[in-house]
Amino acid sequence: MAALPREQRVAAIRAALEAALSPLSLEVADDSHRHAGHVGAADGRGHFSVDIVSQAFAGLSPIARHRAVYAAMGGLMETDIHALAIRARTPEEAA
Repeated sequence: MAALPREQRVAAIRAALEAALSPLSLEVADDSHRHAGHVGAADGRGHFSVDIVSQAFAGLSPIARHRAVYAAMGGLMETDIHALAIRARTPEEAA
């Protein structure tokens, strides 16, 4: 899978998370500008942060929640995402 144009990456991340986790709330931010010149950014992949609220996280440990988010990202982790900061909460935790 080839890398997406930079301006399409946030939309692709959002679509992948919506399809896999049916979030009640989702914020995706491209933080790549903060890492300009970073060795990890040299290959063109970006740095992103995700704040997601989903019932799918109920009963899951923090690491299991992160694994669910990474699984939803699929090939994007190999082609478009270098770093992903994750805040994953249940609706009760977000209230």
